[in-house]
Amino acid sequence: MSSQSWFSEVPLAPPVAVFQLTADFKADPDPKKVNLGVGAYRTDEGQPWVLPVVARVEQQMGAGVLDHEYLPVVGSPLFTRAATAITLGHDSIAIAEGRAGGVQALGGTGALHVGAEFLKRWHTPNVPVYVSSPTWENHNAVFRNAGFTDIRSYRYWDAEKRGLAIDALIADFEAAPPHSVMLLHACAHNPTGTDPTPAEWDRIFTVIKEKQLFPFFDSAYQGFASGDLDRDAAAVRLFVSRGMELLCAQSFSKNFGLYNERVGNLVVVARDPMRLQAIISQMVMVVRPMWSNPPHHGGTIVATTLNNPALFAEWKDNVRMMAERVLLMREKLREKLKSLGTPGNWDHITRQIGMFSYTGLNPAQVEFLIKQKHVYLMKSGRINMCGLNSHNLDYVAEAIHAAVTTVA
Repeated sequence: MSSQSWFSEVPLAPPVAVFQLTADFKADPDPKKVNLGVGAYRTDEGQPWVLPVVARVEQQMGAGVLDHEYLPVVGSPLFTRAATAITLGHDSIAIAEGRAGGVQALGGTGALHVGAEFLKRWHTPNVPVYVSSPTWENHNAVFRNAGFTDIRSYRYWDAEKRGLAIDALIADFEAAPPHSVMLLHACAHNPTGTDPTPAEWDRIFTVIKEKQLFPFFDSAYQGFASGDLDRDAAAVRLFVSRGMELLCAQSFSKNFGLYNERVGNLVVVARDPMRLQAIISQMVMVVRPMWSNPPHHGGTIVATTLNNPALFAEWKDNVRMMAERVLLMREKLREKLKSLGTPGNWDHITRQIGMFSYTGLNPAQVEFLIKQKHVYLMKSGRINMCGLNSHNLDYVAEAIHAAVTTVA
C-alpha cells in the first residue's frame, strides 16, 4: 500500500470562530468565566431551557405510535402551511390567493441554502448577492457554496452613532444592479441587534421595488426578538402586502429551543399559483440530491404546536417570557455600566433587540475581556444577551468597565 495519501494536499481549515470560542470557554478552569458567544438561550441559572410546550408535545408524541416513513421531499404539509402562516399572517392575501407555500429544511441554514441554490439556477444569471455589513458569518458561505461568485456588502452599521446607517444602506441599494439579490434580516439583525424602524423599512421597500431588486429575508428570531410574533414579521408582511415576490428562510431553533433538531422552512411568495407550483417543483430538484427528505421529530413538534390553539397560545407565552428576560438583561447591563461611570454612551444596548448586542468594544478590549477577565465574546464585540443573568451581570459589567478604561 502506498504511504502517500490521496488527500496529502488538503490543508487544515480554520475553526468556526463561534464554536472555537465555546471550546476555549469550556477549557478555561476559571470559576468566574462567562460565555457570551454562542447564540443559544440560557435561563437565569445559565442553563439550557426546554420550552414547557415542547416537553408537553414530546410527551404526547411518545404516548402515541409514530411511524418512520419518509416525509415528502418538501416536508410535511401540516408543518409548512403552519410555518408559512405565522410568517405571512393567517390573513395573508398571498396565502388566500394560493401563491405562498413552504419547503421544510434543515434549520434556517438549510432554508437559506435551498433558496440560494434555486436562485443560482433560475434567477437572472450572474447577478450579485448583497449582504449587510456586518452580517451573520454563514451568509457569505451559504451563497458562495451555492455557486454565487459576486457577493457584495451593503452598509448597515454606523459605528459612530452605534445604530443603523440607513442613508448609506439606501445609497448602496440604489447603486445595485437590477435583479440583484438583497439578503435582509427580518428582525433582530445578527450581529448588531439593530433593526430598521417601520418608516425605514418603507424606504427600503421603495428602493427595492424601484430598482427591481429581489428580496430574500432571513427570519431566525420571530417572536424571540420582541416577544410579539406579528411585530417581528412586519417587514416580511409589508413586502408581501405590496405585491412583492420573495423568499424567506425561517428557523425554529431559537423560538422553539430546538437547536439540535434543525427545523427550518423556506417561505416562497410567488406572483400566482402556477408560478408557486413551478418554483416548489424546482426546489424538489434542489432538496432531493442533498438530504432527500427532512426529518420528522422536530417538525412534528412545531406543526403540532402551531396547529393546536391551546398549544399555540402556550408557545407564545413561552417565547414572550424568553424575550422579556433578554430585554431585562439589556436594561440591567446598561444601568450597571452607567452606575459604574463607564466611558461612552451605552443606550444602544437597550435600543437594540433580540439575542445579540453589538457592544462597540474593539478587538483589543475583547482580547482583554477574554484573557484577563475570562469573559468570552466574539472579536467583533458581539455578545449574546442570553448569557447574562442575575448571577454574572455585575461581574460582566465590571469587566467591560475595566476593558474600556484600561485598553484604548
